[in-house]
Amino acid sequence: MSRRFLLPIVVVLAVCEAAFAQPAPPGPMSPGGALRAEGDIPGAIAAFEKRYSEDPGDRKNLLELAGALSINRRLDDCFKYLAIAVELDPTVAPLIDPDLVTARDDRRWAAFEDGLVARINAKPDPPIKDVAFAKALWKMAAWDQAFFHEVGIAARKTGMKSSVVEALWKLKLLVQQRNQRELEVLVARKGWPRAGQVGKEAAMGAYLVVMHSEDGAQKKYLPAVKAVCEAGELPWVRYANMYDRSLFNENLPQRYGTHTRYNERTKSEELHPLEDASRVDEWRREVGLPPLEEALAPLGIVFVPGKK
Repeated sequence: MSRRFLLPIVVVLAVCEAAFAQPAPPGPMSPGGALRAEGDIPGAIAAFEKRYSEDPGDRKNLLELAGALSINRRLDDCFKYLAIAVELDPTVAPLIDPDLVTARDDRRWAAFEDGLVARINAKPDPPIKDVAFAKALWKMAAWDQAFFHEVGIAARKTGMKSSVVEALWKLKLLVQQRNQRELEVLVARKGWPRAGQVGKEAAMGAYLVVMHSEDGAQKKYLPAVKAVCEAGELPWVRYANMYDRSLFNENLPQRYGTHTRYNERTKSEELHPLEDASRVDEWRREVGLPPLEEALAPLGIVFVPGKK
């Protein structure tokens, strides 16, 4: 897999090679979250359990605890805490959680998901109309984001070019290829998913799967994403990201400056070539992106407006 980076909309990821992950939630990590981020799952579970004893109503902690228990294959406890979390606030968050991909293989998952969807659809918010379509997309979204923590941990501890990191990227590639095949079948049958049909999280799952493909899928689905942005269901920056990715994967100059690449020779990040450096900030303003110089600064990349 190529070592390419997508600049997130708000913050730049600090972990090398987390190229396709979404930005971490703002604010400091909890003790359990910090341990989970370093791969210490038993330690994370203990910290989450301690937090639960202090505040049983902390729903975020409950979901993180359930995720850690899923990773550790303590599935009885995982489903116990999931039930408590969704009782407090039924949302689709568990259905797109990458730490729960192991729990998804358990026979109890289907009943848990069906019950949660029923509770979500009982709320006054717009309902999920095509539940079967949404379920498939939630699953893809969860798998799309799975194992990024592990790639980051391995890169920090064994080096970006280690056999461990390469094996994890190979696993990620296989997952992405499977997701893409499944999405293509669904879209051919049902059309591009819309938020009013499957919910915004499921619709975003389709977007992520296409973004993380490398064989022309971005160009194929770019008109559908543009239509979604025109309808106000996605911010235009998402279109810009996919537009650039379609060019990036063909090694062509990008328009909006959303992608960098890792230079093996200099061992540093550099900006992927631009279509027109004198107009890049104009184009970025049109889609709601900050000036490129500002976006690149956290990566240590110096950009002088108007110069490639």
